[in-house]
Amino acid sequence: MTAQELFEKSGAVLKGHFLLTSGLHSPVYWEKFRVLQYPGYTEQLCKMIADHFRDQNIQVVAGPTTGGIILSFEVARQLGVRGIFAEKEGEEREFRRGFSISPGERVLIVDDILTTGGSVRQVVSAVARHKGSLVGIGVLVDRSEPALGGLDFGVPLFSCLRSETITYKPGECPLCVARVPLVKPGGG
Repeated sequence: MTAQELFEKSGAVLKGHFLLTSGLHSPVYWEKFRVLQYPGYTEQLCKMIADHFRDQNIQVVAGPTTGGIILSFEVARQLGVRGIFAEKEGEEREFRRGFSISPGERVLIVDDILTTGGSVRQVVSAVARHKGSLVGIGVLVDRSEPALGGLDFGVPLFSCLRSETITYKPGECPLCVARVPLVKPGGG
């Protein structure tokens, strides 16, 4: 199955008026936990990421909480390396619970849905503070806006699925003007 088919079959693509973690509004929401609840689907999606970076001598896979915990574990399992995650600590993310990255250690960052890149940038910063060597970034869905120049993290970015989902700043949202009820999905 393709990534699109996995997301659709699991009911992960929702339509309506959603408040995203980034603060933006969107008529589409990717509820990644609807696909992540199926270990077989998660394994297939993570295999796409692992296969893409397999020849890059990855030594550790890191992700942000919460979806990144599942993804970092599964991608790391498939690559035969450690999987760790960075937790929110104030306005940043940090590796806690005894997790660390050695200077020069080759790191792959994974995340679920990429929109503005905020959580990925926080993990990139945490890797840099530990002097790790960032090799690449893998995400399930890249919904960033290429018309705005896309997102450049200075390393290769791989996504299982590219979705040009429309987003609006709250003051410019036509769904708000049309009085479509705003829903804040997810657990964040």
